[in-house]
Amino acid sequence: MPDDAPSELLSRRHQMFPVLTEAEIARIRRFGTVRHYRRGERLFAVGQPGPGMFVVLKGIVSISQRDGLGHVVPIVHQGPGHFLAEVGTLSGRPALVDGHAEEDVETLLVLPGQLRALIIAEADLGERLVRALILRRVALIEAGHSGPVLIGQPQSPDVLRLQNFLRRNGQPHHVVDASGDVDAAALMEQYGAAVGEALVVCPDGSVLLNPSADTLARCIGMVDTGQRDELFDVAVVGAGPAGLAMAVYAASEGLHVVVLDCRAFGGQAGASARIENYLGFPTGISGQALAGRAYVQAQKFGAEMLIPAQVVSLDCTRQRTEGVLAIGLADGRRLKSRTVVIASGARYRRPAVPRLGDFEGRGVWYWASAIEAKMCAQTEVALVGGGNSAGQAAVFLAQHAAKVFMLVRGPSLAASMSRYLIDRIEATPNIALLPHTELTRLHGDAPSGLAGVTWRDHRDGTEQERSLRNVFLFVGAEPETSWLEGCGVAVDSHGFVLTGAAVPRATDMPSPASLESSVPGVFAVGDVRAGSVKRVGGAIGEGASAVAQIHAALAAVTRRDAAAG
Repeated sequence: MPDDAPSELLSRRHQMFPVLTEAEIARIRRFGTVRHYRRGERLFAVGQPGPGMFVVLKGIVSISQRDGLGHVVPIVHQGPGHFLAEVGTLSGRPALVDGHAEEDVETLLVLPGQLRALIIAEADLGERLVRALILRRVALIEAGHSGPVLIGQPQSPDVLRLQNFLRRNGQPHHVVDASGDVDAAALMEQYGAAVGEALVVCPDGSVLLNPSADTLARCIGMVDTGQRDELFDVAVVGAGPAGLAMAVYAASEGLHVVVLDCRAFGGQAGASARIENYLGFPTGISGQALAGRAYVQAQKFGAEMLIPAQVVSLDCTRQRTEGVLAIGLADGRRLKSRTVVIASGARYRRPAVPRLGDFEGRGVWYWASAIEAKMCAQTEVALVGGGNSAGQAAVFLAQHAAKVFMLVRGPSLAASMSRYLIDRIEATPNIALLPHTELTRLHGDAPSGLAGVTWRDHRDGTEQERSLRNVFLFVGAEPETSWLEGCGVAVDSHGFVLTGAAVPRATDMPSPASLESSVPGVFAVGDVRAGSVKRVGGAIGEGASAVAQIHAALAAVTRRDAAAG
């Protein structure tokens, strides 16, 4: 592990790099095959698909980090009894580190599918393996010596956009300020990057100028771009808490599951700085940490993750005759599944404030992560919203900003926020709650970013202008259901999916299951479902509950097909 790794990770080094006993290696042998490598040979390389987990039987393997600029940082030397893998190994993702044989080496190679089988079959050993895989990924992220290199101004909108995408997806990366690095500045000039633009150097040396998130994901091997012809049991659209819960429970019960999301795992909950009222976490847990654990857990049971992948359509024409639903992706591919779970959640609502689009990513934010908090250090910020997400963000930002002005349209927070958060806000001296207040104007020019805001008190119409460079918007969300058009899935007047008894139907037709939509085999869970409780715990509960209903739907199709045959 690099010398600059956080002390907390150093204290858990024994968990990160445990040494397997001979008895434990013997238990692993039935899942792997023996492979030999001569001195100097490479076992795996940064940016290339990882072959699986290696258990070192004889010899020494050196592990090092390498970024797209060719910078190499040694991590550790692994000898007999050590295993070589990290979280991405579970699904055969590209390696994030290099592994070379320091001398002639004998290993036991466990392929990704067999690694998942090992973790499930050998529960106690599997627990140690998974813990080590997670800690190793965290160490790689914290060290910042591997993955893509983002070159540009650290606070430019494009650098922040890409940095947020990589952080939300748990991908190691680091930022190089071109103004303080001669080599980085030369690269910017060579590729014609203007001031404020972002240049990305992928681990394989490919260079991208202001790439989209999808383009960057493909460059670093995050997504599978091959054609998928198999028939899934369950396709989950959305990797927020509800979708991840569905994936974990469905995959653990042997169903063939694929999860798709256009942005990152975790959904809006993944951007929460701290969730304190979720069962089992008395000290609280960040949305990113909670989602990250579920993401790994789902893969452990064999769920496939296609993130980012933009779903654009749902074709239900073959559902009644063949029991097959088809999902269309933005890249032209189609996935077939016996059931589909709508867990696409909601997109951030944009208030009707003039010039809002000019400042998105330039001082206007819809989330509050460590990246934005760093930008707000010892400055004043405004936050709009009165729900739990707004409260969590306000408390988090108050730890960094000099003052947080919290704008709420109603008279108080009581009707929309949990009591523990209200108490926390009232006890935080640098949070100023402004009830009956709304944001009315934004000031500044787009290239330079936000320079100030104006808000109005509804009670007397008075306005106040404030010079500040960051405003955070948590004003609710709208259902992400446009991709359902043409399939016949019934929604309410606001676009939320109707399920169960709420589905309009003829009097002689039976009601769908409680989480089933108007289209048989299509279910809805979480925030996208009409009548759902808009809380993390509620979303997870619905995701878990829907699995039993999916089993019933699949069994009904099987009985129907048997009767027809």
